[in-house]
Amino acid sequence: MIRLTDVTEDNWLSVAALSVKEDQRKFLAPAIGILARGYVYRDCNARVIVILNDDTVVGVALVREFTDEPLGYDLQQFMIGREYQGRGYGSAALGMILDELRKEARFDHVEVCVKKKDAGAIRLYEKHGFVDSGYFDADAPDSVNLICRLF
Repeated sequence: MIRLTDVTEDNWLSVAALSVKEDQRKFLAPAIGILARGYVYRDCNARVIVILNDDTVVGVALVREFTDEPLGYDLQQFMIGREYQGRGYGSAALGMILDELRKEARFDHVEVCVKKKDAGAIRLYEKHGFVDSGYFDADAPDSVNLICRLF
């Protein structure tokens, strides 16, 4: 059963050992980079979320808050380890993360920046209600910014 927990001194090495398929590496940071971003963005209330199937670490995500307008959540990274992909863990975990953000209710939306060539990730986000925000980031012209209204 999929569940979410925080990164801890007991599970961070398992998180750091996660990796994705070779063709996915160009789309996101390595797991150790996701852990590092959680530390770097601590002033933005960053949370590194560990995705578990029973007691096995299968993925990791990073959610932080935007500190400038418009205020909202930023899903910085979302990774399911290569050996756990294709089992529905990503969809289940993303749904759970969105539910947690809805319950927290600090902001009305969550955004994610995705490489345009990462069709699988775009399909996953769209399945969960994300749409193109219309925002164009000149620093990431090969990416699309997606937004999901939480309520």
